[in-house]
Amino acid sequence: MQNPASIDEVVTRLASTGYVCARPLATVVFLALRLGRPLFLEGEAGTGKTEIARALALTLGRRLIRLQCYEGLDASTAVYEWNFAAQMIAIRTAEAQGTPDRKALQQDLFGPDFLIERPLLQAMRPDPAGAPVLLIDELDRTDEPFEAFLLEALSDFQVTIPELGTITAPEPPIVILTSNRTREVHDALKRRCLYHWVDYPDFDCELDILQTRAPGLADTLSRQIVGFVQALRTEDIFKKPGVAETIDWAKCLLALDVIDLSPQVISDTLGAILKYQDDIARIQGSEAKRLLEQARAMPVPT
Repeated sequence: MQNPASIDEVVTRLASTGYVCARPLATVVFLALRLGRPLFLEGEAGTGKTEIARALALTLGRRLIRLQCYEGLDASTAVYEWNFAAQMIAIRTAEAQGTPDRKALQQDLFGPDFLIERPLLQAMRPDPAGAPVLLIDELDRTDEPFEAFLLEALSDFQVTIPELGTITAPEPPIVILTSNRTREVHDALKRRCLYHWVDYPDFDCELDILQTRAPGLADTLSRQIVGFVQALRTEDIFKKPGVAETIDWAKCLLALDVIDLSPQVISDTLGAILKYQDDIARIQGSEAKRLLEQARAMPVPT
């Protein structure tokens, strides 16, 4: 499928996958596709950074390849590994059949048949559907040496395997990097990308998202949920709930056949939106009642 021809088309096509996209984000997505630049999305956890990569891959009809980052991730693990178990079996088989040709055996052992391709190498391979969407998720969890390697890989869209040589992407992948900003990512990497801060949505946008992702909710309950979560984010708590938690909570309330929020219902289901006991203890009781009153007092559009 062809890339969107306009910003409005980005909004429409992402909406068709269930992703409600504000125009500033749609603009930077459009530019990333038009200019062939990596897109760096930064923001709090649960604000939809990862989801936009899935939605984009779906609307473009492209394969989604995800590299989940973690502390200690190194270049070789992100690119490839050798299948050592299969190599050992091949060695023993060759020995059982007689004295092996060591040079030929070595070439076979370090050939494509024993290569395990990891996300970065997979993204460099040709694909009949077009260049894949490469999601490099939670980059801030990695170390600076991996950032330096990634900077080089994204500059040339090629990786080197000592035993096989350099592999260059025939068509650069669509790259989306995300960060929850647990640490600062180096400026050199950011300069290679188009940047966008993904913030918590306003009331109307979050209501649209909730009605899209949990269509079985009554309008009144949807407004109460969004109003409560929006009020909750203004409180002094350790971890503010993201949009993902709003959707999870709504689905929990649907499963419980709740038609109207109450302090008791909130107390029973706070674990769907708050993930730390100190936060839950702070919000239960009178605080939950106060926030619910704020949510109910929000004006309903006519």
